[in-house]
Amino acid sequence: HGGLAFIDLRDRYGVTQIVFNPDRDADMHELARSLRAEDVIQVAGEVVLRDDRENEKLATGKIEIRAHELKVLNKSKTPPFEPGTSELPNEELRLTYRFLDLRSERLQEALKVRHRLTKLTRDYFDEHRFLEIETPILGRSTPEGARDYLVPSRVHEGSFYALPQSPQIYKQILMIGGYDRYMQIARCFRDEDLRA
Repeated sequence: HGGLAFIDLRDRYGVTQIVFNPDRDADMHELARSLRAEDVIQVAGEVVLRDDRENEKLATGKIEIRAHELKVLNKSKTPPFEPGTSELPNEELRLTYRFLDLRSERLQEALKVRHRLTKLTRDYFDEHRFLEIETPILGRSTPEGARDYLVPSRVHEGSFYALPQSPQIYKQILMIGGYDRYMQIARCFRDEDLRA
């Protein structure tokens, strides 16, 4: 490749090939050659078509970026696993290094689907004149089916808040208060056996 350096830059949109030419900037070229997997960088450059060298394996395979500037924002240690590989490490390791796991295409797609479903739900209820109202997360313990998750009060020593198992009581308060069309994508916290 005539001394050119190539790196694959991954962001939430996919992988894009970056090209560093030593004739343009020898120091930047050397810096690019020193990069390791998962280093965090900032690149400025010119987006160009790849002519006849299209990479059909990449969604961005028709283009490449010819770098004008390169800045290393953070150097990475050798990661305990490669994000996005087909062979997943055990769950405990993935949770310990959650920031790496979040870089995988599998998790990024799941989060995008969740975002779209949430948006569709909100749009639907908005079109039908529902109000989205957030109800409190900390409240009084109420007898429901499962045990409460308790949060100690810093102000009232010996007292506890409970995380909601459902927004049922708040929903009833809102309806009595005149909000006939209320919706909420609620977080519910139930301390119960998985077999229940």
